[in-house]
Amino acid sequence: MRFAPYFLDPTTPPEGKPRAPQTQPDDPPSYMEQRALDSGIKIARGRTWTSNSYLSLQAAEFAADHPHEGDFHRAMFKAYFEDLADIGKVETLLDVGKSVGLEETAMADALESGEYRERVDEGILWARSVGVTGVPTFIFEGQWGIVGAQDYPVFQGLMEKLGQQPREPRLRK
Repeated sequence: MRFAPYFLDPTTPPEGKPRAPQTQPDDPPSYMEQRALDSGIKIARGRTWTSNSYLSLQAAEFAADHPHEGDFHRAMFKAYFEDLADIGKVETLLDVGKSVGLEETAMADALESGEYRERVDEGILWARSVGVTGVPTFIFEGQWGIVGAQDYPVFQGLMEKLGQQPREPRLRK
């Protein structure tokens, strides 16, 4: 599996912007929150800030060049969705990277120098060119895509169409 950069909201200023919470604490879980919970993923409520994700995309590209890419993405999802962290801040990215074993100084240097900007920009252009319009999007064999958080049978159907034996679903614990 390879994660590709996708700039969710390019209109968000580099410093981020305030936002009103979308739900109240006593609201019943939304459809997406319930699906996430059923898969063992917690989505915290109360987000009051929209981060600009461009720097976090660069951090993800840094992680892709090191043996902790999957761990980094899982830790970033937790930081964003559970901890409501501002993933547009260098300090947040360095903390997440350090928590999964990435070398903090090297990551800080890469982010400060913009070493991964071009790769992120190319990835964003590629995602647009293949029709990515939201996240998550899963692309198989460079041409078949599944957009959104779909149920497992959707993936099974595509795998069968591609002549591949689908794996049995794994539940998170």
